[in-house]
Amino acid sequence: MTHRTAALAPAKINLALHVTGRRADGYHLLESLVVFAEFGDRLSVEAAPTDAMTIGGPRGSGLPTGPDNLVTAARDRMRAAFGTKATPPVAVHLDKFLPVASGIGGGSSDAAAALKALAAFWGLDVASTEIADIAASLGADVPMCLDGRALVASGIGHDLRPLLAWPSFHVVLVNPGVAVSTPVVFAGLSRRQNPPLPPLPDCPDHAGALAFLGAARNDLEAPALALAPQIGEALDALRSAGASFARMSGSGATCFGIFADNAEAQASAAQIRSARPGWFVEATRTTGAG
Repeated sequence: MTHRTAALAPAKINLALHVTGRRADGYHLLESLVVFAEFGDRLSVEAAPTDAMTIGGPRGSGLPTGPDNLVTAARDRMRAAFGTKATPPVAVHLDKFLPVASGIGGGSSDAAAALKALAAFWGLDVASTEIADIAASLGADVPMCLDGRALVASGIGHDLRPLLAWPSFHVVLVNPGVAVSTPVVFAGLSRRQNPPLPPLPDCPDHAGALAFLGAARNDLEAPALALAPQIGEALDALRSAGASFARMSGSGATCFGIFADNAEAQASAAQIRSARPGWFVEATRTTGAG
């Protein structure tokens, strides 16, 4: 058992998201191309006399620390699965940098980071069936965040296929300061039986990946725009700042723009931040594969 463990909870970015159906129990079926960013929340775990959960960071104010918090739920479900002897009390601290309810997996990524950090701290196997089951029980996006690689998620989001090849992108993330409800966005879909993702290219370079994204969609963008027109302003800002491609991530309201290199992304982020000081704006880089 280590004295202290830390983990990054990276932003999850849905480069494409196709809604392909709906199950009888109400869960939507999807296919989504998912990557992760180098930027995100940060979580740490250390020994404590009794369990404690604290939250800081620029976006941590007012967030719950009790059982409604997915990090707390992850800790408690791990203890229930592995027993109290193997899971002694811990102090967990989360620094929030990602906006909440924003389509980039903040809560789900926090839960996955907690599973990883707690497994390392307690000397448990993060690849165990028990932890995989806990991840699935915490939410549809938690298993993909636990995997943390560039991948295609299908079904209700639990069927994961890591990509063998995919380029890394320099991106700018923009959230116009609005939170949108994922269930309400899904409820606003005009149709639920949509075509799946186009075939992925075998070994795409930057241009090939952009061509693939251009042929793909985010089926949640239209209903999210109807709920929050500010999403359109965020997309316009990215395009005006020089993004070669821009799209909303997940159910919104965060959007991403792809830029040629880090210098261009940083300059564009500074431009948008100056024009929209109340928005969340962050230049970062995404994970690749191969």
